[in-house]
Amino acid sequence: MKNKPELLAPAGDLERLKVAFHYGADAVYFGGPAFGLRANAINFTFEEMKEAANYAHKIGKKVYVTVNIVLHNKEAELLEDYLKKIEETGIDAIIVSDPYVIEKARECTNLEIHLSTQQSTINYEAVKFFKEQGVTRIVLGRECSKTEIKEIIERIPIEIETFIHGAMCAGYSGRCVLSNYLTDRDANRGGCSQICRWDFDLLDENGRIIEGDKKFTLCSKDLSLLKYIPEMIDMGITSFKIEGRMRSIYYIATIVSVYRKVIDAYLNDPEHYIYNKELEKILRACANRDSVPQFFDGEYGNECSYYNGREEVSNQDFLGLIKSYENGIATVEQRNYFQKGDIVEIFGPKHEDITYTIDKIIDEDNSEIEVVRHPRQIVKLPIDIEVNSYDMIRIKRS
Repeated sequence: MKNKPELLAPAGDLERLKVAFHYGADAVYFGGPAFGLRANAINFTFEEMKEAANYAHKIGKKVYVTVNIVLHNKEAELLEDYLKKIEETGIDAIIVSDPYVIEKARECTNLEIHLSTQQSTINYEAVKFFKEQGVTRIVLGRECSKTEIKEIIERIPIEIETFIHGAMCAGYSGRCVLSNYLTDRDANRGGCSQICRWDFDLLDENGRIIEGDKKFTLCSKDLSLLKYIPEMIDMGITSFKIEGRMRSIYYIATIVSVYRKVIDAYLNDPEHYIYNKELEKILRACANRDSVPQFFDGEYGNECSYYNGREEVSNQDFLGLIKSYENGIATVEQRNYFQKGDIVEIFGPKHEDITYTIDKIIDEDNSEIEVVRHPRQIVKLPIDIEVNSYDMIRIKRS
């Protein structure tokens, strides 16, 4: 029996947490009210952490909380109380980067400690060092190649977590100071303004602007390791991590469900496993940036970044979220414009994708309407195939 890796998803709030679990995540991670690296995210209160932990544990899942900023003196003084409050919520582990957080967590709590990718751990000696400090899992830096990951796993017996999908940092994760320099927002304290995605003028040696079709950018393409999942399972990686705590529920549902299908397909029948290119197309349609293997295959080059600009088109595929289904009627919360006659696709973890033609729309006043155009409008759709809460409706693409 092959090692079954954990599929770990981001959760920006309780709704996204439930969506991630519904679509197949084994665990989720999120930030608390302080000490995390997503200052612009909604983040969880202590009460919400407790609710999240209770919900997860009832369905056999886990939750992890990020405590991974670089601490200044004023935060260090508040850390002990914060860690104790986190422990009281019942979460399963904290994700940290500052060595002092490791020391304090071991001293005043029984929390399990995972080392954040912010520590940029990419060699086995560093893994050994942090294991000796009491860390139980290492989230490797995204700059590791598969050869390096294999050697770390072979040399040091500890849980290893690797990113499999999501945005990349233009520098070693979080170690860029462009945001601090240009906007006075600290990338290592949750305030990164993503300078690498800005457009810049290129100057020649005389300070003149070099004319070109597009502006210059430092932006990395996204990471996607979908086709490498069987190889990564065979390597013995403990946890596969998806980036994106500020992403939409549609993004989370799509990415989690695709990776869940690939992981399960390989584990269920490794000898006859065939890579499904259609799933790759679904991933590409969901995101607004190109995705590549980045450092994993050891061939990192100029194709891994954008240098001459790019367009990030807002995704309009997500049409609606199914809130409930009863007596052949689905109650739907609108997310993008759709109308009578549209051919759409309904997807969810409990059934195959369903192609459906919208032939009738009923609004909250029980009146039949032709178009659903108001944000988050609640409507009812007659659907003769059973669907489920948290299933989603998207544009049907050929």
